[in-house]
Amino acid sequence: MHSFGFRANALLTFAVTVLALICTMTSLSDNLNTPSPSADVQVKDIYWFQKSTKGDDEVSMTLNVTANLESLFTWNTKQVFVFLAAEYETAKNSWNQISLWDGIIPSKEHAKFSIHTTNKYRFSDQGSNLRGKDYNLTLHWHVMPKTGKMLADKIVMSGYRLPEEYRRRSAAAAA
Repeated sequence: MHSFGFRANALLTFAVTVLALICTMTSLSDNLNTPSPSADVQVKDIYWFQKSTKGDDEVSMTLNVTANLESLFTWNTKQVFVFLAAEYETAKNSWNQISLWDGIIPSKEHAKFSIHTTNKYRFSDQGSNLRGKDYNLTLHWHVMPKTGKMLADKIVMSGYRLPEEYRRRSAAAAA
């Protein structure tokens, strides 16, 4: 007859094969989901737009970010990484992308949100390229599944423009 080791090996091989099949079916079932996320970003105020001591343009702004990413969650979704980026062109680079804010959405219950925040990361450009510059705000997300490949997509919102002149908001105006 067959030894204990042979039977254990056959059982383990069968279990791993079944697990791989279940993981594949789970991953493929995500293709049946057609997400329809929505987002809106408003630039409420520019606190300062100045030239740094190194000669680079810097911007600090207040943002209202409202998003509904619930449709990204399926039973295979572990979490969603989301970030807001400013994207623009300069004479030197055809595409510049600066991350302004990011977050991790751990569950569907947290996927519908509205936040009022300042840019978490510096919005700066080498040189004096930002005065009067048109830019897009793009909400990117990466869906991290429990099994299968990570999916990424974005919503591009255009029509934003930086001021022509440098300015700094006074403390009295902030109150």
